[in-house]
Order: sequence, then C-alpha cells, then structure tokens
Amino acid sequence: FRSGKYVYKPIMNQTCCPQYTIRCQALHFQISKSHKKVLKKMLKFISKGDLSKVVSEEEPMDSHIEDVVTCDFAYKSESHVSQSELTPLSVDHTERVENEDEDTGETKEEVNEQKVESDSLQICADKDTPVPGEPSHSAKIVHAPPKPGKGADLSKPPCRKAKDIRKERKLQKLLQNQMCTFEGSPLQAGDQVFLSQNSKSKTNQPKTIEDFIFVSLPDDAPHKLEVRLVPVSFEDPQFKSSFNQSATLFAKYQMAIHKDTPSDCGENEFTRFLCDSPLEAENAPNGPECGYGSFHQQYWLDGKIIAVGVIDILPYCLSSVYLYYDPDYSFLSLGVYSALREIAFTRQLHEKAPDLCFYYMGFYIHSCPKMRYKGQYRPSDLLCPETYVWTPIEQCLPLLEHSKYCRFNQDVKAVDEGRIKELGRVRVLHKRTVMPYSVYKKRRKGPSDEASVQQYASLVGQACSERMLLFRS
Repeated sequence: FRSGKYVYKPIMNQTCCPQYTIRCQALHFQISKSHKKVLKKMLKFISKGDLSKVVSEEEPMDSHIEDVVTCDFAYKSESHVSQSELTPLSVDHTERVENEDEDTGETKEEVNEQKVESDSLQICADKDTPVPGEPSHSAKIVHAPPKPGKGADLSKPPCRKAKDIRKERKLQKLLQNQMCTFEGSPLQAGDQVFLSQNSKSKTNQPKTIEDFIFVSLPDDAPHKLEVRLVPVSFEDPQFKSSFNQSATLFAKYQMAIHKDTPSDCGENEFTRFLCDSPLEAENAPNGPECGYGSFHQQYWLDGKIIAVGVIDILPYCLSSVYLYYDPDYSFLSLGVYSALREIAFTRQLHEKAPDLCFYYMGFYIHSCPKMRYKGQYRPSDLLCPETYVWTPIEQCLPLLEHSKYCRFNQDVKAVDEGRIKELGRVRVLHKRTVMPYSVYKKRRKGPSDEASVQQYASLVGQACSERMLLFRS
C-alpha cells in the first residue's frame, strides 16, 4: 500500500490489527441488493431531485471509504438489517411494485399487470380486502388459509401466483406475434416450448452494474453528475485548475470526518498525501487510453466537486488509494457509490487492456468491524501472508473468526515461491553507485548489517530486491 510517495508493507504476525490485501474480481462482480439501493438512490436524486425522499431512504451505511456498509453476505446479522428491508404490509402497494420493477427490469405495462394481478390475489385470499384502486390499510397476509370453521369457496377459481400469470401472458403475446409473422399458420408444440424457454432466458437475465450506472437521464433532470478522470500532475490543465477546489474539499472532509485540525490538512499536507506519487505516468500501446499512473477521479455535481477518488491505474489492476467527499452529501453514500463506479471503470479499462481485470481495495481488516465492509464486494480474494497465494474470502472468514492472524493457504508444504534465495544479488545504492550486496558487503567497513538486509529482502522478495535499490550511506 502507498501513502504519497511512500510504499509500506505491514508485518502481519506482529501488528495489532493484521491488514490483508484484498482484491475484487471486477469482471465477475456480483452486484448485491444494498449496492442496487445506493445506485438507485443516486439516480433518483439526480433525475428527480427529491431530497426528502432520498434522505428518508438512506441506508444505515457510512458514506466514505472507512465506513461500515450493510452486508448481504456471511457476517450480516439481524441487528444490521436496514429499515428499508422491514417494510410493513400497510405501505402503499404501488410504491413497492415500482421498487420491484427497478430490480427486475420490467416494463410499465408489466408493472400495471402485476398491480392488477396482485390486487386480484388479495381479493381471492380474503373477501374483506378492498377492491383494486382503493387504499388498503390491512396487514393481512396475501395467501391466507381459509378461516377456522369455514371451508374454501370451491365455486371460485384457485389462487394463482402473479408471477405465473405474468409468464403465461407474456407467452401468449409471443405466440400471437409469431402467429402474425407466419401469416396465420399454426405453430407446433415444439415451437411453443422453444418460445417459452426463450422468453424465460431473457426475463431472468440479471442486471449488470453498468445497467444501473450508465442510465440515460431525462433532459429536464434537476441535477447533473459528471465523473472526470484527471492525471495527478501540475502540468495537466484540468488538475491545475481544479487543485484549489479539490484541496479545500479535502480539508473540509478531514476536519468533519476525521476531526483533523486545519494545520493537519492544508495544501502542503494534501499534496504530500494525495498528489505525490511514486508512479511515473506511462502510455503503452496495448494499455488504456488514459495511460498508467496516478489519477484523481472527480465527481462533479452541478459544476461543483463533491467527491474525489484517488486511484492508481496499473497494468493488472485499478488500485483504490483514498476517497474524500463533501460531508453535506453523505446521504448519497458516496463511499459505496464511488467503489461501484471504480469497479465499473475497471471493467471499461479491461476492454482496451485485457490484463487489467482486478480492483484492489487496499486492506481488509477483519479484527476492525468498521473495515469489514470491503468484504461485501464479491467475488473477492485475500492474499495469504505466508505463501502470497490469493484465497477466496469465503474460505478466509471462518479462519479469521478464530484468529486475527491466519495463514490462508491450507497446504502445509506450500512456501512463498518469490522468497529470497540469494542475498548477494540484492541491489544496493552506495556512494551513487549501484552494486549487488555481495560486492557492497566486501567494501563495507564496520559491523555487519547482514541481518537488516536479510529482513529487508524477506519483506520485498527476490524479484523486487533485484529491481529496487537499498540505500546505504
């Protein structure tokens, strides 16, 4: 991990809170229910501008990179269930159907059908239920059994699920269309089966993350959100012109969220922390159009920066370094929203650079509950701290419940393939001259420093020790 120009690696078995490197397999990303809610919340705010509804529907999740996020996976407990998931039956049925419509991707016509069918099911289940179109304040279960002492009314047709009725109607429509296409010639039974299967495959296709993010907005939308990718360089005109606004936003965020003093988050601290980088910009012929290096992904709302994601674009991954945002817009869950946008961006970069397919989220700290939210972006892997083999997070979580430091690789014979094997080949910079450690060791005067060099080499591995320079005065 890096902070400014510094790159650091924790000593996992000694630190109080082991920090495991985590990566998300962006190409196979599975969007969860809570993710969809955040994306819909942003879409509703931009397209409708109804602030009161957005705030009332806010998820019980923090909106920056270090926050707790409601998780739909293994360690989600009953106490973490959001209020939006505890919708009482007395809630207006129309609004609930519209929410379901957004999830399933159904058309307005299908939604109207669903409303009528659901209302008819309620009538069939209980004759006291109000007729369709009238507000219902009943909390009765839809598919209620006959009341004690009363038999089921056999003169009425049996209740059917609205889902089955919708499928039947869609199939009938397809059959009618096909009948017109074949100019009245009857279809065979095999054709009907094929149409049924074809219809099912289309309606059951889950929405991708792009379907939720890149949605066309109405021309009269009250808000406009623009995401700009800006290289971290004072030679870049966009970065230079937005620097003051970005630095001011950073200070506002640090003081409100992390309780920093003004002297802790001035322009110099901002530059050192989030503008300085050990990476050099590079444009490779087989790389993405934006090139490799460090970038600021700026979120502009109505001409003003409300959030900035600091990212590194590398040959094999997009790495999330930091996020800061305007606390006034915390109701939009910008931490979650920006992470989803960065996953979608990783997928975009992959189209031009096939090797770039992972989204690195920094460190996963299981011993710190506030940092477990990163585990909800699935599928994800954690890096074994001993053998440096990626392991699915589902296999790691049970181990971390028993011990905060774990070796994830269960093969007891496995070792780090990149471990230091030849200490003498470590590259050293001494008196402005690059030399292998074996040469420096002979020239060195005074006590031996082999123990410290051995520790350094064991941390970075054989390959990096031959590519990096160990400074010796």
